[in-house]
Amino acid sequence: MSPNPPRPAVGADAPQVAYWPLVLIASTVLMITMGIRQSLGLFLSPLNTATGLGIASISLAMAIGQFVWGAAQPVFGAVADRYGPAGSLFTGAIMLVLGLVLTPLVDSQFGLILTLGFLVAAGAGAGSFSILLGAMAQRVPARKRAFASGFLNAGGSFGQFLFAPLAQFMIGSLGWVTALYGLAACALATLPLSWPLRHKVEHPPSAAADMGLKAQLRIALRDRSYWCLHAGFFTCGFHIAFLVTHLPGAVDLCGLPASVSAVSLGLIGLANIAGSLGVGALGQHYRMKWLLAIMYGSRAVLVGIYLVAPKTDLTFYAFAVGLGLTWLATVPPTAGLVGKLFGLRYLATLFGLTLLSHQTGAFFGAWLGGLALVAFGNYDWMWYADIVLAAVAGLVSLPIREEAPRRG
Repeated sequence: MSPNPPRPAVGADAPQVAYWPLVLIASTVLMITMGIRQSLGLFLSPLNTATGLGIASISLAMAIGQFVWGAAQPVFGAVADRYGPAGSLFTGAIMLVLGLVLTPLVDSQFGLILTLGFLVAAGAGAGSFSILLGAMAQRVPARKRAFASGFLNAGGSFGQFLFAPLAQFMIGSLGWVTALYGLAACALATLPLSWPLRHKVEHPPSAAADMGLKAQLRIALRDRSYWCLHAGFFTCGFHIAFLVTHLPGAVDLCGLPASVSAVSLGLIGLANIAGSLGVGALGQHYRMKWLLAIMYGSRAVLVGIYLVAPKTDLTFYAFAVGLGLTWLATVPPTAGLVGKLFGLRYLATLFGLTLLSHQTGAFFGAWLGGLALVAFGNYDWMWYADIVLAAVAGLVSLPIREEAPRRG
């Protein structure tokens, strides 16, 4: 007997299916994996002090982790599409725990690339958006998917709100090594949480299901709208990874305490709960490409305001709240557009590829931030690049092919 037997198909509008407990479970898993991953920038300075490798070298390891997190998702997503989410979720949990536990034992750049850059990143990727959104979308009625995606995304944002201050507290009171072990203990909780999501959902016959993954990929890769989504997500990754990795450094350059960066990261996550739920609700009534264009454009404006504002703790907190409203709120409309364009059969794979573009941008955001600090002693040129890329991302979202949502 197969250890992962398929379950009956969920109809497009099957109200009798108790899907909200599964959405809540998926949100909790994402809360843990994203919360841990988005808190790793707080360890940059302690790792530099302990290993003496330099900010640029450690930034490179974290930048590789950004890329690997994205590269892992279409791979684990394809496995989840074929066999169900169980293997991806359970394997990812083990890799995440191992990477966190082994990081304090290495003292070379190669060692950090292996632990933070590969094990932690790939493990978090296996329990992240692509796999969880794919698993959830197959179980939720069509009319509820946009809001359910926003709810799932809010779980990841709450993880950042919860884990950033928690990690900073553990670093300050227990030391960075114990803090990593504490995060590893939290990661273990994803194993039992993933159990209810282990089954593969059977799909009713459709053109997408019949054509196979290779044919679906060929269609997607020839679609201009799909590449517009990739371009916007590249910018989103650049923006987020730069801030997650180097916001503590920017705070330090302004002569403010480390607690300001931890609170700022937490506020970003808290604000994004409202942003994700709001965008998920708006996606049921307005075109998702418009929502993406507005969110990307607002980032260019916010960064410009930050550059001319006095650098106080209140400025960082206000900046964090403003950015948090769109932080990961781009995920529900991007995943929703992929599902609209190509169906749900291979959503985990196709959306995983857009996340790979996101994390390619994230690689450059994290890595170039470290190089800019070493070369210029500040992050000014990174902020300028962020403004330009955000403006371009807003513009390339407009030509995306999308029908207006049905009313009523």
